[in-house]
Amino acid sequence: MHLRAERKSAETVKSYIAGVRQFLDWCAAQGVPAVLDRATVNAFVAAMLESGAEPATARSRQLAVRRFSAWCADEGETIRDELLGLKPPKLDVKVVPRLTDDQCRALVKACAGREFRDRRDEAIVRFMLEAIVRAGEVVAMRTTDVDITRGIAVVQRGKGGKGRPVPFGAQTGRAIDRYLRMRRAHRLADTPPLWLGDRGKGLSYDGLYVALRHRAELAGIPNFHPHITRHTAAQRWLSAEGSEGGLMAVAGWTRRDMIDRYTRATASERAAEEARRLGLGEF
Repeated sequence: MHLRAERKSAETVKSYIAGVRQFLDWCAAQGVPAVLDRATVNAFVAAMLESGAEPATARSRQLAVRRFSAWCADEGETIRDELLGLKPPKLDVKVVPRLTDDQCRALVKACAGREFRDRRDEAIVRFMLEAIVRAGEVVAMRTTDVDITRGIAVVQRGKGGKGRPVPFGAQTGRAIDRYLRMRRAHRLADTPPLWLGDRGKGLSYDGLYVALRHRAELAGIPNFHPHITRHTAAQRWLSAEGSEGGLMAVAGWTRRDMIDRYTRATASERAAEEARRLGLGEF
C-alpha cells in the first residue's frame, strides 16, 4: 500500500514483494532467523549468486529487502535501518547484440497478413524498432496517446514516472493506421488501451511477449526478447548519425552512461565507419 501511495509502478511493487518473499523463504529453508541485518542479507545474496542467479537478479532482490528495511525503520517497526549503506552486488558488463537490418526486415515480414493480430503485431514491431520504447510503455499506451498525422506518440509515464513524446515515421504511421481501422470492429473498441488482444481481450505484457516471440520464431530470430528492440533502435539511431542528445530525449534517459550501456555492441562498428569517413591516412 505504501509503495502504491508513492506511485511506484505495478512491476516495481511486484519486484519488491518478490524479493522480500524470497528472502523469507530462504531464511526458512536455511533455518535461520529472518533478521534484517547485514550478515543475514549478505548470506542470502551470496547463496543466490552461488546457485547461479544472475547478478542483476541478486541486485534486484537485495534492493527489495533494503527497501523493506528502510520502510520498517521509517514506520517505527524497527529501531533503525541496519541495511543503510549496504552495497549492492556488482553487475557484469554485458553486451546486448542488436538485430541486424535483415533481421528487422524479417521480423516485419513475419507479421504480414490481413487478420487483426497481423495488423496489430506489425504496428507494434515497427513502433518498437523505431521509437526506442520499453515493452511496458507500449502496453500502457492509450488511443489518445498517438497522433498519426504528426507522427508523435506520448509515453505518459515511463521509468521513474517521467513522460515523453516519441516520434515515428510514415511507415510506422501507416501500420498503426491500418491497425486502428481494424480495431474499430473489436469488442473493446471503445476502451482506452491502444493495443488489444485478438480474442476480445486487452493486451498484457505477457501477451505482448508471446506475440513478439512468435513473430521472431517465424522470422528465424533465436533468443529473442522484446527489450532487444530498444537496444536495436538506439544503436540504429547512432549508426544513422543521430545525435546523442536526441537519443537521450527520445529514449527517456537522463544519464549519459545509458548510451554506452545500450550501444556497446556496435561501438567498434561505428568507430570503424567513422574512421573510414575521416580518412586520416590520406596524405
